[in-house]
Amino acid sequence: MTGYVDDGGHQSQPQPHSHIDVTGEDGEAAAEESPIEQVRLTVSTYDDPSLPALTFRTWFLGILSCVLLAFVNQFFGYRQNQLYVSSVSAQILVLPIGKLMAATLPKKAVTIPLTGWSFSLNPGPFNLKEHVLITIFANSGANGVYAVSIITIVKAFYRRSLHPVAAFLLSQTTQMLGYGWAGLFRRYLVDSPYMWWPANLVQVSLFRALHENEKRPKGGHTRLQFFFLIFISSFAYYTVPAYLFPSISTISLVCLIWKKSVTAQQIGSGFKGLGVGSFGLDWSTVAGFLGSPLATPGFAIINILVGFFLFVYVVNPIAYWSNWYEAKKFPIISSHTFDSTGQPFNISRILNEKTFHIDLNSYNSYSKLYLSVFFALSYGLSFATLMATISHVALFHGKTIWTMWSKTTAEKAKKATDIHSRLMQNYDAVPDWWFYSILIITFALSIFACEGFGKQLQLPWWGLLMACGIAFFFTLPIGIIQATTNMQPGLNVITELIIGYIYPGRPLANVAFKTYGYISMTQALMFLGDFKLGHYMKIPPKSMFLVQLVGTVIGSSVYFGTAWWLLSTVDHICDTDLLPDGSPWTCPGDDVFYNASIIWGVVGPLRMFTKQGVYPEMNWFFLIGLLAPVPVWILSRKYPNQKWLLLINMPIILGATGSMPPARAVNYITWGAVGIFFNFYVYKRYKGWWARHNYILSAALDAGVAFMGILLYFTLQSYDVFGPNWWGLEADDHCPLAKCPTAPGVVMEGCPVF
Repeated sequence: MTGYVDDGGHQSQPQPHSHIDVTGEDGEAAAEESPIEQVRLTVSTYDDPSLPALTFRTWFLGILSCVLLAFVNQFFGYRQNQLYVSSVSAQILVLPIGKLMAATLPKKAVTIPLTGWSFSLNPGPFNLKEHVLITIFANSGANGVYAVSIITIVKAFYRRSLHPVAAFLLSQTTQMLGYGWAGLFRRYLVDSPYMWWPANLVQVSLFRALHENEKRPKGGHTRLQFFFLIFISSFAYYTVPAYLFPSISTISLVCLIWKKSVTAQQIGSGFKGLGVGSFGLDWSTVAGFLGSPLATPGFAIINILVGFFLFVYVVNPIAYWSNWYEAKKFPIISSHTFDSTGQPFNISRILNEKTFHIDLNSYNSYSKLYLSVFFALSYGLSFATLMATISHVALFHGKTIWTMWSKTTAEKAKKATDIHSRLMQNYDAVPDWWFYSILIITFALSIFACEGFGKQLQLPWWGLLMACGIAFFFTLPIGIIQATTNMQPGLNVITELIIGYIYPGRPLANVAFKTYGYISMTQALMFLGDFKLGHYMKIPPKSMFLVQLVGTVIGSSVYFGTAWWLLSTVDHICDTDLLPDGSPWTCPGDDVFYNASIIWGVVGPLRMFTKQGVYPEMNWFFLIGLLAPVPVWILSRKYPNQKWLLLINMPIILGATGSMPPARAVNYITWGAVGIFFNFYVYKRYKGWWARHNYILSAALDAGVAFMGILLYFTLQSYDVFGPNWWGLEADDHCPLAKCPTAPGVVMEGCPVF
């Protein structure tokens, strides 16, 4: 699992250790079926090559889904309770719309003037291949554009100008660059039957379920009726936490009882403290930062909650009240940076206004950079998580990965295939020159974005080349890990460390290098994972390529346009000191990204995590993470009948709080409670209902919140109408003292001096 503190919790969802049946190469099953048991049980071996795929319905519904999801996710990305709407919502919604279009649109061919080309608005019944391609379109809109955070911190936090063309090129090239070399690895990571991409089997199952003929149960509802019932309820209810009573999003009972105690509020605040006795009555509190708990495997929920309780309720209180790293000078939980007196770190005192990089004389005469002990330990845990993921994969999945890779290379030598690869031979493959063209064009545009426009992004050409080299080098090994275990070790910490040591003192160079080095690899793997889904669903490869390419360009453009529009039109966006009461535009994720740019970029790891800084001990977490999975592995080998040992996942436990900050304790508490209820109690007692309705319930709740949030903004909040002026209007948990330091003599506005 990868979830690091500087990117707002980009976390994978690893699967439990499961037995993978790999039939021998010479076996009859391997000749006819997939060698992977899970694939044999899930993926259909039937294909109808005559079904139309890239139809008018595909383009219309696909582009519409892509635009809507990109707009919604970026729109909510700046708000107090972020909301992520996945492509599953579109996957469910477009099915009835597609069938309606098939029933109503004329079948007569439409000719494009001056070209002689023609197409049909209605080529027949709405089919599975159209549905898959529309979902791939939607997925392009649902996947965020990491580079937008760079644009946000420049404009909203550093308050500097950024050329819109440079910003646009940055958002496009970071998303597209990895597609260029993805084509080089597709013969290994897509064509090979041993690279099975377990996460795709969930999508395959959902597609098959949605396209089965469904009869309404007696006294019940169809899936679509259930979706709209929950959607309308969620849509209506969200007026309460979003407009009438924002305080209901986080209710901290301890603070309502002990209104003058700093310690009590530190313990009880779900927003700025440990969250004991805190909860929220808002779906965006539940799903806003950690994703929907309904769609998270039960074993992962337990591992995350174990990690959360250990870190937040054991390690952090010990560290804070023992005053590690002068912890009491700072808030108990904060993502901000501080100086040695406990005041917010004044970045303008050390940053040269003209060159926009560190002035070492000013830094040496001012103060070292301090963090809350929670934030410092979060970085240590991010180091541990990276190493634990590598160690865990090597110990628990190393043999499987090696077996599958050996079979993959042997298969390539023999040109052997399984049934799915043979069925895909009915379609033309994507020419290699398509991938090379993308690589050349996007790399040239990346150089132009970094070196042009007065070098506003600070990253020189050699830095871009190094970032691309790192991403390219890791794409295949990490792709093998993800394609066999569903785990993706992240490169964000490593890329920050490398550029932070080599090219310190430049915040934008650091975040740009991280984005090109980290995101281009994840985009390459997303491209390949979607290609494998198309492989399983027998989608023509050229159609898949076009949809992914067009979807990414459109999605990135909408993310960029939405961000630029909000940054230009919402007064004081991201500035919590100047925003009016009730305003949701607090940008919690970008606030963390901004502070990370100071830590890794301006000050740099040399002056943070060595003897020159305050936190050299954090480097021990690399060793802790490397060794952490070993005891679990030894116990699982010693007691093979104790299957529960295989569900202990140290990368998830160590990385559990990777979303904190910007996620808060209340988000984890409510997310965990809802997840346990549905994935354990409901799953065990009402398994039929769970199988039929669980994912649809999740998608409907997300969609209702999203549409009401947008409606409220355009009708009321864009006109600075934020609801009735009363106690419950504050988007806060009424724990003002939770942010206060407790060290003697430290002065902070609104806090008592001890």
